[in-house]
Amino acid sequence: MPTYLKRGRDAEAVAESDAAVRSTVETILADIKKRGDAAVRELSERFDKWSPESFRLTESEIEQAMSRVSKRDLEDIRFAQAQVRNFAEKQLACLKELEVETLPGVVLGHKNIPVQTIGCYVPGGKYPMVGSAHMSVVTAKVAGVKKIIACAPPFKGGPHPAIVAAMHLGGASEIYVLGGVQAVAAMGLGTETIDRVDMLVGPGNAFVAEAKRQLYGRVGIDLFAGPTETLVIADDSVDGEICATDLLGQAEHGPTSPAVLLTNSEKLARDTMAEVERQLKVLPTAEIASKSWADYGEVIVCDSYEEMVTEADRIASEHVQVMTRDPDYFLQNMRNYGALFLGPRTNVAYGDKVIGTNHTLPTKKAARYTGGLWVGKFIKTCTYQRVLTDEASTMIGEYCSRLCVLEGFYAHAEQANIRVRRYGGRNEA
Repeated sequence: MPTYLKRGRDAEAVAESDAAVRSTVETILADIKKRGDAAVRELSERFDKWSPESFRLTESEIEQAMSRVSKRDLEDIRFAQAQVRNFAEKQLACLKELEVETLPGVVLGHKNIPVQTIGCYVPGGKYPMVGSAHMSVVTAKVAGVKKIIACAPPFKGGPHPAIVAAMHLGGASEIYVLGGVQAVAAMGLGTETIDRVDMLVGPGNAFVAEAKRQLYGRVGIDLFAGPTETLVIADDSVDGEICATDLLGQAEHGPTSPAVLLTNSEKLARDTMAEVERQLKVLPTAEIASKSWADYGEVIVCDSYEEMVTEADRIASEHVQVMTRDPDYFLQNMRNYGALFLGPRTNVAYGDKVIGTNHTLPTKKAARYTGGLWVGKFIKTCTYQRVLTDEASTMIGEYCSRLCVLEGFYAHAEQANIRVRRYGGRNEA
């Protein structure tokens, strides 16, 4: 039976916060749908103190921003994008088109067709999430998306140079300095100056995630990627210092980011809790991380690996870091997670920034039914069929006719019947 040494906020309190976010986003989306650019500008002024003549950057403004990025930073961005691009290309190679003759004269197939236009949101309020540009823009480009609109909020009164560089080097078609719900809504609904996209991608805070949820259906989305979550699964093969470091490494994302330790060692659990408190005294981002840990941090002690797997699948965390004697046990047995980081030599920060896997991952238990953003999310697998012979059309038609009548669809049945009569050598009645 799992034992909680520390619990986060109760479900009722979280639900109240979610309801407040939902109501705010509904109001904003309705306003932007009604008033377009005027509403977007007002919201940008209110939330970001940002109202330029145009939110879209010109080529010269992009060049100016990139000129402010150091040579080393540009090299690092290019290295990270090369890793993301390489893995996305390998994933794309797994997506094969298909054409097969399933019965004599009956050909079925599917084609992989890229989405035509996407909107990429790159968070950049408290922290400029340069890596999110790699994950969305580069991956979409590999998939073959023709038009990529990218938005990021202003940073210290203007475009963040490194984010702009990452968007541009990744292959963005248009770059806007625009943040929050207003950016997501402008891309998802369209305005007088911003084209509506077919699909929205990228992580964000609770408001951005809720905006994507409410826009889903009018446009596609990658997944529900809200505030960061991390789960550290550990046994006594590691110590409290590394566990605490990895918990706080994600807790600093924001005050609503869950960080959970799951272990079969009560000593490790208590050592980790003490180490968290020690590190919070010296961590530069302690103001945010401490609130996240206080409200959403949890420490759970289990009796066995089996129980740890059960608890981990219940939690269904976005990031799961496994530091045990046998990390492959969790790779083989876990079913619900956004991404796994196996062994103490790797960590979530590697995945977030540079290693090559995508960091836009499912949150709020969405890992029960979806994986993270990958090249396949930008591709529609569309089927087609072809009937080559009279005999095949007649044979399929006879089955189809009877099955349509079984369901009471007589006009459907007649679609089959006319072909049976024409291609089966029977005269039209």
